[in-house]
Amino acid sequence: MKRYRYHALALMGLTALAVLLAAVAAGGTASSPSAAPKVTAGAPGSVSVISEATGPEQKSFQAVLARFQQKTKIKVKYTSAGRQLVTILSTAVQGGNPPDVALLPQPGLMRDFANRKALKPITFLRGTIVRDWSPGWLQLGTVNKTLYGLYYKGANKSTVWYNVGAFREAGVQPPKTFPQLLQVASTLRASGTAPFSIGGADGWTLTDLFENIYLRQAGGKKYDQLAAHTIKWTDPSVKAALRTMGQILQANNVAGGTQGAVQTDFATSVTQAFSEEPKAAMVIEADFVAGVITGSTKAKPRTDFNVFSFPSIKGSPPSVVGGGDAVVMFKDTPASRALLRYLATPEAAEIWARRGGFSSPNKRVKASVYSDALTRQTASELAKAKVFRFDLSDLQPSAFGGTVGQGLFKLFQDFLKNPNNVDGIARQMETAAARAYKK
Repeated sequence: MKRYRYHALALMGLTALAVLLAAVAAGGTASSPSAAPKVTAGAPGSVSVISEATGPEQKSFQAVLARFQQKTKIKVKYTSAGRQLVTILSTAVQGGNPPDVALLPQPGLMRDFANRKALKPITFLRGTIVRDWSPGWLQLGTVNKTLYGLYYKGANKSTVWYNVGAFREAGVQPPKTFPQLLQVASTLRASGTAPFSIGGADGWTLTDLFENIYLRQAGGKKYDQLAAHTIKWTDPSVKAALRTMGQILQANNVAGGTQGAVQTDFATSVTQAFSEEPKAAMVIEADFVAGVITGSTKAKPRTDFNVFSFPSIKGSPPSVVGGGDAVVMFKDTPASRALLRYLATPEAAEIWARRGGFSSPNKRVKASVYSDALTRQTASELAKAKVFRFDLSDLQPSAFGGTVGQGLFKLFQDFLKNPNNVDGIARQMETAAARAYKK
């Protein structure tokens, strides 16, 4: 399940899926398959591309592809798959007719295709990625010591969005450490404002909170071990992070109390913190919170809402938990290589960055190209983080890490209801993880 950007996509019916499959095979577009050029995918001078992007994201990505086509004269045939990407690609690969290039939203999906020998290595980009990306992104794009993925698009999930007026009335400033965050929360409570708005109805908001705490408290090495299930969810480091998380999730800290938070979805958690009569002062979530604020409330950046980085815990270095889209090759052709080389350039990222709704992990992308000051801040932190790790739940088997109503989503919701039940929840998490990893 893709959670690093927040957008609503209508589910496609079987007829639409059939159309999309035909479009991928022909190299056409999902919006007009009947007009698809009669060019075989992978032929010299052409490259077929598929991704989840729809709506404004699709228009921005197609602006990038249009510039590539203009520069190289290589014809690009784009297919928008929406939430059907996994089904479409799996069917196309099984049928022996995948697109040339795809953008994949989950490392696990890339790993699956690589293990099935469906992907082609992109070792020709290794030097560029080593130079222009933080080491964590190279690791994410590597499967069994072979580079398969270029992370073109990213998201910073280590951000805390706050109501400027609520902070001003309480006389508090954005904290830099976790103890300071708890002190700010205490002062906000005393002023009559709930410190945190939690969208617990969407379990992924809770996994994101845990991941930020765990990375800073346990460190990158432990994070990697937990992500790979080489240590158990009953490990003392997990329990310590759960206890820290519980300090935020206490009923008097959360708008509506813990029971109300379990019934609050992500979008509502944002709007209720930044409406004209706010119910809370902070939302701990990714950089895409800004889009929800501006799209659903009258709040203005800097004046009414602002952002600070998730605070340090016990002196932890600047750290970012994030997500992103990896560009992969299913067919190794000159046109495919040319497109990946282009997407690795600052120019390819800057086109989308200027249009908004985009963060690049490429350190050479200038902060000045982003459309507003807050995006410049969060995108720069994403690209330059000393410690970066991908969303841990996205690295898990989907039955454990990415399925609504079970696994981590459900168990963290249970923890929200009773944040003092550290030992019990840890045992249940380990039981669920062990079951998922056996399959």
